[in-house]
Amino acid sequence: MIGERQETGSGVFEVTPGMRRLCASVLGMEAIVIGLTTPVAIAINHVRPALAVTVGIGLAVLCVIVVGLLKRPAAYIAGSVIQVLAIATGFLVPAMFFLGVIFAALWITAIFVARRVEGTTKR
Repeated sequence: MIGERQETGSGVFEVTPGMRRLCASVLGMEAIVIGLTTPVAIAINHVRPALAVTVGIGLAVLCVIVVGLLKRPAAYIAGSVIQVLAIATGFLVPAMFFLGVIFAALWITAIFVARRVEGTTKR
């Protein structure tokens, strides 16, 4: 299996079209959910608006930027960092602890499922 990847010359982490699609879907939905934490943080949890907008909208924009970079392997590292940051937004909106873990699980699943499915279809 590792020998097959090295033969293609793409290194250890090969980005496949299916992986890009699945991960883009996860990050796209995550951007919406994280963006919607901004008004919740302000109205319900009484977080300062400047902090809530910086964290909520900033992280949502970061998700969209990473979606555009998913052709590069480094974007998957950035996406993994976003998952950690999404869980950390639970300090502003406690429900995000749960939702962040769900999105992190979806992110990991998207990567592994796409690699497994596309790996079996290459044979």
